Amino acid sequence: MGSAGNLSDCEIRERRIPEEAVKILKSLALKWDDITDVDALQVVPLKGAMTNEVYQIKWPTNSDKELQHRTRKVLLRIYGKGVDVFFDRENEIRTFEFMSKQGQGPRLLGRFSNGRIEEFIRARTLSAADLRDPKISSLIATKMKEFNDLQMPGPKSICLWDRLRNWVHEAKRLSTPEEAKAFRLDAMEDEISALENNLSSGHQCVGFCHNDLQYGNIMMDEDTRLITIIDYEYSSYNPVAFDIANHFCEMAADYHTETPHILDYSKYPGLEERQRFLHIYLSCSGTQPSDSEVDQLVHEVEKYTLASHLLWGLWGIISGHVNKIEFDYTEYARQRFEQYWLKKPELLDSSGPTANVIADGNTAVSKKVRNTVEASYYTTNGYFGGLKSVSRMIVPPYGSWREDGYLELCIVMIIRCSCSISRPVVFCASVL
Repeated sequence: MGSAGNLSDCEIRERRIPEEAVKILKSLALKWDDITDVDALQVVPLKGAMTNEVYQIKWPTNSDKELQHRTRKVLLRIYGKGVDVFFDRENEIRTFEFMSKQGQGPRLLGRFSNGRIEEFIRARTLSAADLRDPKISSLIATKMKEFNDLQMPGPKSICLWDRLRNWVHEAKRLSTPEEAKAFRLDAMEDEISALENNLSSGHQCVGFCHNDLQYGNIMMDEDTRLITIIDYEYSSYNPVAFDIANHFCEMAADYHTETPHILDYSKYPGLEERQRFLHIYLSCSGTQPSDSEVDQLVHEVEKYTLASHLLWGLWGIISGHVNKIEFDYTEYARQRFEQYWLKKPELLDSSGPTANVIADGNTAVSKKVRNTVEASYYTTNGYFGGLKSVSRMIVPPYGSWREDGYLELCIVMIIRCSCSISRPVVFCASVL
């Protein structure tokens, strides 16, 4: 995790900890009587941060001879270079201070030009596996409802759509023509407008949203089981369905592996898991929700996963150009856009008869829809692949494939696709 020992001038330079931060740290240590050597501070880098550099700073204490292993700890956060394009740092500090006053997060102990020092919360950061634990998940649902109900001072207008458009503009500015083409950036503004029209058509519950509720931003006290939500850089007012959708999408991630950028969407919560989470969330209002209320929110949340994929896909493109943290942002972006294009037809085309869309553009309506066969392929553009959908077919069960001609259709599709690309065609089957 990191190295201990007195922090020398050389180590300060190597770890890029500003001198002004060291001065604040030492001034804090002077206020604690149980620290005898303010220069004996130890630095432990914390893994998993993708926007800032985060360190645990600690000093050994002599408060009790039997507890010499006890330490004073604070958290040092050095802001990532170039990430101010994502949020207003002053707004984030105001949110941080508000949350602290509300007893919702750590106290602010000091600020310097490119970072701050925070109270160290004596709780453990959740792991990726914790999000799937039913007991912990129920605690998160309850805390999330409490967070969404906070009355943050200032405008309460939805931030999501303006943020998406701003990030599209920045992604275009930073990207090469090849990147822009592979990620379809020229189409993004139209995609955002269409998505906004679709998702904003009905009544929406708007609340104060974290917008980045991945496991690394959730802490739990093992003794009291109290949940604390931290890191409010992306927080703003938004539809709460988006906040929940984003949390569900984060279950595909594990940022503490050898390949932290790789997402596993087989870990996306199943229907029963989502229903359980949302039932607990809605129950926090004081009344038990009906099944139809839960199902309605499930439907809204699923649609907002598309906005989550677009947002963090754009974040990945931009971060790949401005952030120096060791993380494959471009590949991460590719996976988020892949999910967007893959799930969009399923989530937005939910009304009217279901059609069989064949590669040449002809359509036919199937009365006995059971299985969906989707064909996708990747084309190589420079150093990464851009997702292109070949076709989407909806077909009856396998038993009637041959008599209805679907087996031949699949073979034709494979031949057509294989003739035009050098990489294999990938078929994904799912039960409707």
